[in-house]
Amino acid sequence: MVKQVSQSPALMAATLCLALLSATPRILAQDAVASTESGTPTVTTPPPADKYLWLEDTNSSRAMDWVKAEDARSLKILEANPRYAGYYADALKIAVAPDRLPEPDQRGSEIYNFWRDADHVNGIYRKTSLSDYLTANPTWKTVIDYDALGKQDNVKWVSHGLNCLYPGDHLCLVTLSAGGEDADTQREFDLKTGQFVTGGFALPHSKQSVAWLDKDTLIVARDWGAGTMTASGYPFVVKLWKRGTPLDSAQEVFRGKPTDLGASGYTIHDNKQHTLTLFSRSVTIFESETWVLTPEGTKQLAIPTKANVAGLIDGRVLLSIDVDWTPSGQLQTFKQGSLLEVKVADLLKDPAHLKPSIVFAPSADEFLEGATTTKSRLLVTTLKHVQGRAYIYTPTLTGWTHKELPVPANVSVGVVSTSDASDNFFLGITSFLTPSSLFLGDASTGELTLEKTEPARFDASNDVAEQFEATSKDGTRVPYFIVHRKDMRLDGSNATLLNAYGGFQISETPSYSANIGKLWIEHGGVYVLANIRGGGEFGPAWHEAGLKTHRQRIYDDFAAVAQDLIARRVTSPQHLGIMGGSNGGLLMGVEMTQHPDLWNAIVIQVPLLDMLRYEQIDAGASWIGEYGTVANPDERAFLASISPYNQLKPGVKYPEPFIFTTTKDDRVGPQHARKFAAKMEEYHEPFLYDEIIEGGHAAGANLTEQAHTWALTYTYLASKLMQN
Repeated sequence: MVKQVSQSPALMAATLCLALLSATPRILAQDAVASTESGTPTVTTPPPADKYLWLEDTNSSRAMDWVKAEDARSLKILEANPRYAGYYADALKIAVAPDRLPEPDQRGSEIYNFWRDADHVNGIYRKTSLSDYLTANPTWKTVIDYDALGKQDNVKWVSHGLNCLYPGDHLCLVTLSAGGEDADTQREFDLKTGQFVTGGFALPHSKQSVAWLDKDTLIVARDWGAGTMTASGYPFVVKLWKRGTPLDSAQEVFRGKPTDLGASGYTIHDNKQHTLTLFSRSVTIFESETWVLTPEGTKQLAIPTKANVAGLIDGRVLLSIDVDWTPSGQLQTFKQGSLLEVKVADLLKDPAHLKPSIVFAPSADEFLEGATTTKSRLLVTTLKHVQGRAYIYTPTLTGWTHKELPVPANVSVGVVSTSDASDNFFLGITSFLTPSSLFLGDASTGELTLEKTEPARFDASNDVAEQFEATSKDGTRVPYFIVHRKDMRLDGSNATLLNAYGGFQISETPSYSANIGKLWIEHGGVYVLANIRGGGEFGPAWHEAGLKTHRQRIYDDFAAVAQDLIARRVTSPQHLGIMGGSNGGLLMGVEMTQHPDLWNAIVIQVPLLDMLRYEQIDAGASWIGEYGTVANPDERAFLASISPYNQLKPGVKYPEPFIFTTTKDDRVGPQHARKFAAKMEEYHEPFLYDEIIEGGHAAGANLTEQAHTWALTYTYLASKLMQN
């Protein structure tokens, strides 16, 4: 079974990431060529030499000396702020609260949970029975202690989860990251004995994709040596590794190309003993070829390149498609954003000529968000006007029946965990002002029972959440949520924090954030979440509207929401701040350089900022499908026009930003943040900077680091936007 609408592991990693594309002389020669909108080439002056390339050498003494100096200067300012101590105390209390909602991970009749607290800052993996989990105070048994393991190995291990065999899922690969990097090591672990398997599978440090073929065979894509990693830094050679043999004896079973994003393999099952082994060649971040292992060998699956195998249930293979599709030899066209089924027997017999049928089709206002299987049912979650819905789909002899689950209005809905052995599932429901809840469901009956609710972490009794729309530059209506006190005065004086992401078809929906609530809303701040183009809130087309050279639409959407807030007298530029991370960090940099007068505070987290060199920094080449490439003259000209690092100008009064990154971020990398800050320093523009060593592409490797980051962030925002 597959637990979500799935992508290949390489594609999922690159989607969450935001690698090395060698600059050939031909590409460099094109740097002096740009294009007008009509496509007519015009000669431009080559850009000046990049004087801050030395900051791209991540761990060099010179670069780290610069980092330490900027950290010390900025932390001295922020930690001396009278607000800081209280914010840190509140953030740490939230981070280590013993009554947090323990997220369940169902494995047979047992419930597992990853947990961090004051005594286990890097976490433990623990278990209990389902019946005990449903009590108010479960009795947990520790299975893996990551803090103790880190001390034993002298490595700051960060858990990247477990990868377990199906159906005998007591055998797992424990995935360990040194300091939060995407690259990991994997070791075989037996959940029954609670011990690492002596002489078991062990994969050393690499960016890698690993799946179980059977209990004695792994499907492995990793760095096998020279010429086996793509320009994006992901593996493209897939091998089968047999138990008891050396890793270097693994036999190649599938191969992509060095120019791809990556390749991987995986196996899916259903409760009727159907099994399907698939290989994915991710040509770009959004396009992939899928191959299936048949009795006659490996054959390509005739599905669109913008489609994914989303699961297997009752002998039916589920397919999600992001483009309109008319299968070969058929008259019916299936709509972009649909969920389809194909009989597994038919697929294995003739993968080149598929005969799909509809499971779910999007409407004008409702779009597929996720699909997850239980033992005998399919759970489908959707977004309708950016608000969550959930359904149970039942396979029948003639197709499917479905039933909507009774979830509240104005919430986000997600399947937290399902069981391979039963139709039990856990459904999570969250909203801005109501603590997250966990419901136990029975997919065979549709019964849904509230089992656990997160305690309130801030006083929301006088707050309200509303949804409005702004009109973007091209007339598109852009929805946004606003959370504020009921008695908010519409006089332009409210400290307002505007957040968005706008990329990679990732939807931003209402959720309960203890940090935002306690450190911002409870202090009188207004919080706004914008559903700008580039996301998936309105299906694949909402994302595609902002791809590559159309990306200015995303930035116009965000500015339009800000202008709408000002027009409504919610806030004013003096009291308006913005925050975003990763691709959202790029959004922040663009808004800072395009609209410096519109904001008074900007939090730029783990960002992309140098869009002319992003392809040459860490996993950057992975995202050409999203941003475009400097190898294309039109795309290069656009990237130059929006690149925050390249658009910083001397003599412009910019807001003082707070720039945050981590040294161990091997997705985006700290290079963007460093170079942007260094150029601001050159132009004598004020900025605050924080680069922590551990944490990868996140706010910190453990709870205390994360609490520190949030305290610094809201100290900065309050000092800039709130009345003293």
